[in-house]
Amino acid sequence: MQTIPLINLTYMLLPLCVVAFFYYLWVGKKAEIALATARMSIQLILIGYVLTSLFTTNALWLLALLVAVMITTASLIVRRNLHHQDFQTYSAILVAIALGGSINLALVLWCVLDLENPLDPRFVIPLAGMIYANAMNAISLAAERYEKEREHHEKEKARAIAFRASMIPQINSFLAVGFVSLPGMMTGQILSGVDPLIAVRYQIVVMAMILSSGAMSNILYLSYAVSKEPNI
Repeated sequence: MQTIPLINLTYMLLPLCVVAFFYYLWVGKKAEIALATARMSIQLILIGYVLTSLFTTNALWLLALLVAVMITTASLIVRRNLHHQDFQTYSAILVAIALGGSINLALVLWCVLDLENPLDPRFVIPLAGMIYANAMNAISLAAERYEKEREHHEKEKARAIAFRASMIPQINSFLAVGFVSLPGMMTGQILSGVDPLIAVRYQIVVMAMILSSGAMSNILYLSYAVSKEPNI
């Protein structure tokens, strides 16, 4: 696969600067895009070194630690957008992401892929990253929307609106894949020389696990939210 020279990465700063300018002009936060870009770059470089070590040693403790960091960080990112940021809410988010994501991850690793070693880091980490990140985004949409809808609707109605809104990106992806877009994993496999028909099989698995993990995490969190909220 073609290696990207480090100097060439700086070209991507040009559109980011345009985005940062309008974000500051319209939103008023001049440093948020810059900080997010810096954090993204640092995190990816660090994880590159961690994965190199993990793939070399195949240490189960390091694999478990990395998955735990994924789940914990995803839960903290979800909580930052909510009005209620107490420990109980954070715990519910953490459990929802962990359960909803891990069920789908285990199903793919042990049943779908039929691997000789289901705990091979080269499979676990990329799949876990996609699953938990998607669950994070889904709960972020559902939880924030639920809080707003509770100001105007009873909890069951607010739950329905929030759940449907949180599923729009995943359902749109299902409808658009193939004709409108080639998803990242499939594109990467094709660029690396994999037969497109093999890449399609992997992408179907990825699309199904992404929708299922996000929806299951939302179901768990919204069930908790409804159980603790009184009607208005």
